[in-house]
Amino acid sequence: MKLLLCAINAKFIHTNLAVYNLAAYAADSGLAIELEEYTINNRQEELLKEIYRKKADIIAFSCYIWNAKMVLELTAELHKVQPEARIWLGGPEVSYDAVDLLTEHPEISIVMCGEGEETFRELCVQYGSGQINLSVVRGIAYRKDGIPVENEPRLPMNMDHIPFIYADLPDFDHKIIYYETSRGCPFSCSYCLSSIGERVRFRSWELVEKELQFFLDHKVKQVKFVDRTFNCNRTHAQRIWNYITEHDNGITNFHFEIAADLLDDSDLALFRKMRPGLIQLEIGVQSTNHETIREIRRVMDLEKLADVVARVKAIGNIHQHLDLIAGLPYENYESFQTSFNDVFAMKPDQLQLGFLKVLKGSYMHEKKNDYGIIYGSHAPYEVLRTSWITYDEVLRLKELEEMVEMYYNSAQYTKTLPYVMAFARTPFEFFRELAQFYNSRTAVGMKHARLYYYELLKEFAMWRYPSLDEEILKQLLMYDLYLRENIKKRPQWANTTALEKKQATAFFRREETARYFPEMQPYDSKKAAGNAHVEQFMIDVDTYESREWWAIFNYHNRDPLTYDARVWEVEGIG
Repeated sequence: MKLLLCAINAKFIHTNLAVYNLAAYAADSGLAIELEEYTINNRQEELLKEIYRKKADIIAFSCYIWNAKMVLELTAELHKVQPEARIWLGGPEVSYDAVDLLTEHPEISIVMCGEGEETFRELCVQYGSGQINLSVVRGIAYRKDGIPVENEPRLPMNMDHIPFIYADLPDFDHKIIYYETSRGCPFSCSYCLSSIGERVRFRSWELVEKELQFFLDHKVKQVKFVDRTFNCNRTHAQRIWNYITEHDNGITNFHFEIAADLLDDSDLALFRKMRPGLIQLEIGVQSTNHETIREIRRVMDLEKLADVVARVKAIGNIHQHLDLIAGLPYENYESFQTSFNDVFAMKPDQLQLGFLKVLKGSYMHEKKNDYGIIYGSHAPYEVLRTSWITYDEVLRLKELEEMVEMYYNSAQYTKTLPYVMAFARTPFEFFRELAQFYNSRTAVGMKHARLYYYELLKEFAMWRYPSLDEEILKQLLMYDLYLRENIKKRPQWANTTALEKKQATAFFRREETARYFPEMQPYDSKKAAGNAHVEQFMIDVDTYESREWWAIFNYHNRDPLTYDARVWEVEGIG
């Protein structure tokens, strides 16, 4: 008997850790298990064809908010062409309404609810042996005499029993490596499912140490920890941070989702020892409205959070990503502006503006009527309006989110934005007005060349803030452009000067030019010239004072945090 495990990921670069865990945990079950990963960008008919041709007896899908609709549409079609195949579903999107799901979708045979490894293995053993008694399998919903029923929930498993699935790293080339050292969350945020489990469980240090070293030995580019609040146990977190610092290979980056207000001086002392780019932190703020924070049952010291974010930023070696959620209870359009401005003032490297998802099984789902929450009927169940915010206001925030992503989170306008935004009343007002300007100039769905977005920012700034200096603005835009892009086509509005081809060739052949490429041993003038740019500026890009100077943008040696080119002030040109 053959079982096909299917993951339908949001992007090609993603890896579904869950299905790999399931396959590894049930490897000795007696079933032949195959695993395939697809993406939501695959056409349904393509998936139908590929899965059908596998001729599996059992087809199992991992279900999340981003793929649930596609999975259910696909399973209905699979049942038409392969009616003899059993279809199993699992994952957070189907764990909390399993009986209803079986009632509405007769093609589904079994739904696995909650943590899946032990449940999946027990099912595989039964089907592999042919001795099937679903009534004794915890953590499933199935049909008994044609009637959907749900068994007792599965107890939390020992984290050490989960196999390490990355032994064959070539299978994960060009994919994000996800890694898990704990499950559960000590907090009870009403919009989240992670706190539903009974307790936080940790993988033993002996295993974690060995697995971290495996990633380091193989020079994995990035390891993304999926632990929900990584530093809820300081001892566990510091042990890992110490280890990756002491064994740093100079390449691997580790991503952690943390509660910043739980960090203390000993954590910050550890951070100071780290190579720039060794770790990056994702910090959920969600709102700075105290009534909202209280209502969503979030435990957070906002003042301490802001202080810690500032102290980490001052260290200068860690990328910080701060999150906000629009559509929470007691957060209206005006108070969300305050939350946005408060978080923007913390100067995160990225500010992620998300929208409330009303997840099945969450406390927010229970309270939706009390809050007047109206949300999408299909996954991802995103908020449309609440008692505090209208759909018009949600749409305005969506437009603002696009501008934040394009102009702030891209980190491509790091010199220009501070100059322009100094003329705005608030950051929220700036991005909101930029969004209105953008929409007045751009048709829905239209794609543009990269230079268009520099041009649009220039036009907006000159229109909205006529008192700013256009020449300073243009020079800052040019600096930002070359800081990130080794671009050959110069914009029409360029007011700076680049070296002519013959001048550039002569410059890169100079013996003293090698000092600007310390990473290139031995120095190669042709290689240097091909991945660098020299430009003249007439202002200081930090103070905006008049000053004539030449900059060399070295794209061989980029900043590990920002991906900006290394910039040198060049002597002896002009």
